[in-house]
Formats: sequence, C-alpha cells, structure tokens
Amino acid sequence: MPTAIQRTGSAVTIIRAEEIARASSYSVADILRQVPGVDVSTNGGPGGTSSVRVRGANSGHTLVLLDGVRISDPSAASGEFDASMIAPGIIERIEVLRGPQSALYGSDAIGGVINIITRKGQGGPLRSLRVEGGSYGSASVTGSVAGSTGPWSYAFSGLGQTLEGFSSYGYRIGRLEKTQGPFENDGLRRLTGLGRIGYDPGTGFRLDLGIMASGRRSGYDAGFGTYPDTKSISNQRYGQAFAKAELDAFDNRFTHSLQIFANRTERVLKDSFLSGGPPPTNFRTDYEFWGNRFGAEYQGTLRLDRFGTLILGGRSEREVAASTNQDIGPFPGPRRKDFSGTQDTASLFGLWQLPVGERLMLSFGTRLDQVSDSRSFATWRMTAAYNLPETGTKLGASAGTGAKAPTLYQRFSPLYGTRNLRPEESLGVDVGIDQGFFNNRVTLSVTGFRNRFRDLIDFQFAGCPPAQPFGCYFNVARAKTSGVEISGTIIAIEAWLSITGSYTYLNARDQRTNLTLARRAPHQGRLALRITPREGWLIEPSVTMVSNRFSSANETNPLKRYARFDIHAEYALSSTYKLHARFENITNARYEEVRDYGTTGRAFYGGVTAKW
Repeated sequence: MPTAIQRTGSAVTIIRAEEIARASSYSVADILRQVPGVDVSTNGGPGGTSSVRVRGANSGHTLVLLDGVRISDPSAASGEFDASMIAPGIIERIEVLRGPQSALYGSDAIGGVINIITRKGQGGPLRSLRVEGGSYGSASVTGSVAGSTGPWSYAFSGLGQTLEGFSSYGYRIGRLEKTQGPFENDGLRRLTGLGRIGYDPGTGFRLDLGIMASGRRSGYDAGFGTYPDTKSISNQRYGQAFAKAELDAFDNRFTHSLQIFANRTERVLKDSFLSGGPPPTNFRTDYEFWGNRFGAEYQGTLRLDRFGTLILGGRSEREVAASTNQDIGPFPGPRRKDFSGTQDTASLFGLWQLPVGERLMLSFGTRLDQVSDSRSFATWRMTAAYNLPETGTKLGASAGTGAKAPTLYQRFSPLYGTRNLRPEESLGVDVGIDQGFFNNRVTLSVTGFRNRFRDLIDFQFAGCPPAQPFGCYFNVARAKTSGVEISGTIIAIEAWLSITGSYTYLNARDQRTNLTLARRAPHQGRLALRITPREGWLIEPSVTMVSNRFSSANETNPLKRYARFDIHAEYALSSTYKLHARFENITNARYEEVRDYGTTGRAFYGGVTAKW
C-alpha cells in the first residue's frame, strides 16, 4: 500500500521517469548503478548478462518485481534476475528497497527488492515518441499512448532497438586484443510491447489488467578456452499477464485485493565453441530452457485509525521449468532432456503498521512460506521511523530476516541437483538518518547496515554421492557484509545548479576463508551536477567511481579501479519537442566489470522526444 518515505524505517530509493529517461536507453543496469548499496556487473555490452547485488548479497538474492509480478527465470541455475532483459523505455518508476524483505515479499528478498513499475493512464490522452541513434550502430524507437475516459484508463507502449555493439570478450582490453584480436561484434535486437487497462467507476471497486511481451536476440562469447571469442547467439522471450481487483468495504476501512498472475521465460542458446586445430573444430550445441510461473495472491488491508493499519494475506504460486540440449555440429545428435522440475509455494503473511503519536511509526511483519517437498521457512521484519519536523530530521531503523528457496535446477538437475537442500537465510539490521539543512537546500542520508548469511548454496566437487562424480550443490557457505550508504543533494544556486552524490562502503567476506567476496567493490560512488543555465536547457555531467575488487572467488583475478565520466544534455524546443544527447565514457577509460569482458569506449547517442 502507498506509504510516505518519511513514515517508513526501511532504506528506500525511488528512481523517477525523468531520471530513467536520462540514462542509457539499452540497459536498466545503468539506471541501478546510481543507487547506493547496489552493485551491477555486466558480461560485455548492453546485451550481456547483467547481475545485480544489493548490500553485498548474491545476485540471486535480489527479488525483482514488474508491476507486482516476480520476473526471475525459474529455469536459471541460481534463479537470478538478468537486468539486461528489461528495456528502460517501458519503465515509469523504480523503487529499490535495501535490506532483507522476505517477511513481506517471500523468497529471494534476502538482499533487497527492486520494484519496476510501468505507466498507468490518467487524464487526457498523452502520446509520446522517442527516437535515438548513435555509437556502435545503435537505433532505438519507443512509442506510447496513455490516458483515461470515464471510468476506464489505458496505457500502451512499444519499443524496438538494434545495436551492433562490440565483442563481449576482450574488447578494449589491450593484453587480449594483442594476442587474440580482432574480435567480432556481439549485437543486440529487442522488441517489447505492453499494455495496461484500468477500471475505476468510483464505487470502491477497481480493476487493473496488464500484459507484456518481449523478445531479445544477442551475441555472447564463451570467454574461455583457446578461442574464447565465439559466434554464440542467445534468443530470449518473456511474457507476463496479470489481473488485480480491489474492493473497499465498511466505509473504506477494509480493502480486499486479489491478484492473479502468470509469466513465461524462454531461452534458446545457440552455443558455438572452437577447439583443437589448426584448423579448429566448431562444436555447436543448442540449449533450450523454459520456465513458467503462475499463481494468485490475496491481501486484506484493515484501517484501524489510531491503531494503524493491519495487512493480512496469502499467496499460492507454482513454478515449472525444464531444459534440453542437442548437438548440431560437427556431428548431429538427438535432443536430450537436461532437467525438469515443479514446485509449489504456499505463503501466509501479515504486517502491522502502528503510529505512536505524530512522530513515530512502527511496523511488525511476519511470513511463513511452505515449499512443496521441501522445508518451510518463517521470516520476520521490524522497522521504526521517527520524525523531527522542527529540525528536518528523520531517524530510521530496521531488522529482519530473509530467505531464498533452492531453485528448481539446484534440486532437480540429474547431474548436480540435491533434493533436500535447505533454504538460504540471512539476518540484517540497519540504522539511518535523513537530515535537511538550510530549509532543505541541502539534504543528506546516511545508513549503516550489517548482514549475516548462512546455509548458502554452493557448488562443490568433494563429498558428493557416487552418482554425481562431477559435483553437486550443498548448503555449505556462510558470509557477512557490512557497510555505509551515503547520498545527498545540494541546491547550490536556485533554479540553476544542484549537486547530487552517492557513496557506498562495503565489507563483504566469505566466513569460511575470511576473504573478500567476488565482484564486491569496497568503495563506489557517483557525483553529478544538474545545470539549467537557461529555460529549456539541462546539462548533467556525472562521474562514476569504483575501487579495486576481485572478479573471482578467493580474491583471484583482480580488477583495477576506474572512474567513468558521462554527460547528458537536453533542450526543449517547445512544449512538444525535446532534443537530447548523451556522451558516455568521455575520457575513454579502460576498465572491466568482469574479468576479460569489455566495456564501452567513448560513445555518443542523440535523439528527439515528442509528447502531445
């Protein structure tokens, strides 16, 4: 339910439509990089797999919702969300909740929750068209129409993108270009369409329907072996639909909400691998993965006046996944079944938001999840927010547990699966302060956090049953993370210059070895200026800085620190037309987010947006 940020003790960052429009048109990963406590790494360009980690948790420990529906791939080994799957052009708003959230959202919400919201119709018809092109053979077109008429509202969007890109492996990495270059480009093609229809006659009954379909084709490289630059292709399709009905009863004191949902993810990997030689032999294999998720959730919201709000609900969800593979060359073979599995999750949850006077808001939440043929897990969460309007101060604190059920692949893979895996668990606490100065011309937010993870599922070779000589999954890992998140804004010159910045310190350790976890930078930050020299103009230079870190476990494959300088500029020709330009990596910094995988060089993108 809608809650003002000043009334919640959770650490929340909201990214609005205008901020999304100023970021990359090809990857939502670039949008998430500006959020304190969030770390993103991409295997190559915009079409490469992008992993998102919150407060040092694993990438599979971030729950991602699209219009309230979880969108992780049920067939993926770790069940993680690939941030390259969603195009920014369809997004209206992103909410990032940091810290364990399983008491409200269930499995996967160990590190946090990313809630992606698409546009809803409101008011008179609003049409928009955005066209962009630029470096690396890029072209993008996004169109939408939204509005309302009587009790009905509507919003429809469509997007098409093409990008020649650059090689995922080795691009702009001197030691590899000299010995193994030149490399072939790994491009991207994407088509997305979505629609939402709402019905609100003003009688206390509301209906919201949504559907989305997206297809993506991208190149990828093996990244290992004698010939790591391969001509492999990934084809991915995603579709989802939902229907949500709400009914206000007892003079709006009790609201019933029922949502049904379904989605499907399909991945076809045309894997090409060169070996032997010279000349090398091209081994080609097709891998197909598909995963279905469908279910329903009921939520009842009871408003108790001075005793706050009580939310009670339940959820039932089924996940089904399977994969196959087939050798194509040099010798064709039959299609083989890799794995298949099904699991049902039944959940009960409750949340009590209790105001204590005018300044203090408390919340207490708990949830029980029962996974079929597996162990159940219970989670809890408490928050407190205390406001001092006289001094512009908000104090917040939260504590809670998180959990993640084993994935279908980890349980049912005939080669590596372990049926009796326990859920991964975490315990997290944080304390923060939001402070305004000089009539809020300066705002500062500081949050300290600490998390402990246990029963983490890891892959190992030792101690497996005789039927699994190549390794298996076990609950063997433990980790702990702690750190500080800082963000702030300074309005230096009213209506002309403002400064925003964020910084994250992270200490993430494997408790078995006391070594730093892979791809967790101890220091990262972003500083941006927002300059509006004249009416209609906006110029936003920014610099992103990331410290030294390790690409692989046990502090191996070190990655050097880097600073990347970007500029966004836009000019409103009229109330209808706006020009925009984006300069990325202006200093042509060479850096890696994943060992041996390339990142963008100096690039330029420009276009026009029309709204009428």
